[in-house]
Amino acid sequence: MIRNDLSVIPVSLRFRHLMAAAFALIFFALSVILSAMSMHVLWNGLFGDANFTESFVKAINLAIIALAMFELGLVVSKEYTAEEDESNILQVLRRTVSRFVSIVCIALVLEGLLMVIKYSQLDLAGNLWCPVAIITSSAILLMALGVFLHFTAAPPAAPVSAVAPQIVHYDVRDLGEPSMPAAHAKHAASGL
Repeated sequence: MIRNDLSVIPVSLRFRHLMAAAFALIFFALSVILSAMSMHVLWNGLFGDANFTESFVKAINLAIIALAMFELGLVVSKEYTAEEDESNILQVLRRTVSRFVSIVCIALVLEGLLMVIKYSQLDLAGNLWCPVAIITSSAILLMALGVFLHFTAAPPAAPVSAVAPQIVHYDVRDLGEPSMPAAHAKHAASGL
């Protein structure tokens, strides 16, 4: 008889699943709230008293943060509530770190590009060093991710043996002993 209760699951695993679900729910809720705020800011820019350009840039900024929160919620819910065997912790770490750093890099690059647009429209060319620094730090972070993935890669598989398999044919008349084809028999008889 199979027991379908929580008493067979270890307490640490139940706690981990509970906390992962709670944090995933928090990140998803923040994503929905930020998406709603982005729509509100865009609506005020289109039909309200606010400047359209500033509202548009602010709405895009909020949408990027909402996307990052959504992706973080997905990562937490997928990685920490899965019933996978965690014997290969390096594989789990590589997958989690690469997803998270990729999301952060995308958010940083988009934020830097939005700052370039904002500063160029407001004639603040002297402040362009800030978005350039953000984009540069994103590039450095992406290179660091590449180095991390390179050094944590699995070792290459052993090469396959170059020895060709010997073909054995069974003679229908004699089911007991395998026989070689005539060409192989001549080759074996000549001692080569």
